Amino acid sequence: MSRAEDWFSQAIEDLGQAEDSRRAGRHAWACFAGHQAAEKAVKALHLHLGQEAWGHVVAKLLRELPETAKVTEELVDQGRVLDTFYIPTRYPNSHPEGAPHEHYGTLQSDEAIRYARSIVEFVRLRLA
Repeated sequence: MSRAEDWFSQAIEDLGQAEDSRRAGRHAWACFAGHQAAEKAVKALHLHLGQEAWGHVVAKLLRELPETAKVTEELVDQGRVLDTFYIPTRYPNSHPEGAPHEHYGTLQSDEAIRYARSIVEFVRLRLA
């Protein structure tokens, strides 16, 4: 039984969490949730295509899709940006000083949500 729909459903939920967090001014959390939305969406596509996917690096997960998925370099670059939000948005020792929430603002959360939405939409079209 494929769990692709479950993974994609959670990706949509995580994207909504990113948007809610941005509106609430929790930009570090919005960035992390954007990463999670993209990661889960791409994993959903892997499962849909009968593949297993491991890890949390969105760019790598995109590159590991078959050629028939037609992943663009621009999409991989968006994944690379999202990958920078995986750990430092959550752990204070990822920065020289200050809590993660002090290092992220609307610029970063807007970018994270825009790129996550782009990847989620890419996956949505391929799941249809």
